[in-house]
Amino acid sequence: MTKVLVLYYSSYGHIEKMADAMAEGAKAGGAEVDIRRVAETAPAEVVKAAGFKADTLHAEIESPDKLAEYDAIIVGAPTRYGRMPSQMAAFWDTTGGLWMKGALVGKIGGAFTSTASQHGGQETTLFSILTNLLHHGMTIVGLDYGYQGQMGVDEVKGGTPYGASTLADGDGSRQPSAVELDGARYQGKRIAELAAKVKG
Repeated sequence: MTKVLVLYYSSYGHIEKMADAMAEGAKAGGAEVDIRRVAETAPAEVVKAAGFKADTLHAEIESPDKLAEYDAIIVGAPTRYGRMPSQMAAFWDTTGGLWMKGALVGKIGGAFTSTASQHGGQETTLFSILTNLLHHGMTIVGLDYGYQGQMGVDEVKGGTPYGASTLADGDGSRQPSAVELDGARYQGKRIAELAAKVKG
């Protein structure tokens, strides 16, 4: 069976919800799915003062070497000034050994994100994630326009051809919408299906 990893970092739970939807989609695509988060690297006093979500639903990834066990890796992180946050970047900075061995070459990858506003850097954040995956030799699957839910301006919604996304509002009060969660499910399913074909 094809194995998919959904790897994420979430400060307030928006990306965690998107990770769960991405995993649902990958399972619908026939894959065995694990969801893991990267370590919180912010000081405890910052985490507390900022009100970060402490009750995470998923275990921390054991080590970067675990990535080599999967046929596909889907990475989710919120934006920090138009790029992935330091917590996720720090994790990818530990994957040099995998890069040296070409351990991820030919695997399937994808990304998803969350921003406070519609123009808060969703696409640049996705590219900051995808750049790492491309350097590892992975084949990227975005949120293609087969998912029509991301089209139109009838409501505020995330969704880009580079990956699923959601909007949290400046105070984090807006949760991922049904349209955004369905986009994550669609992308997760597409990634799992392509991973199965590539695995052959």
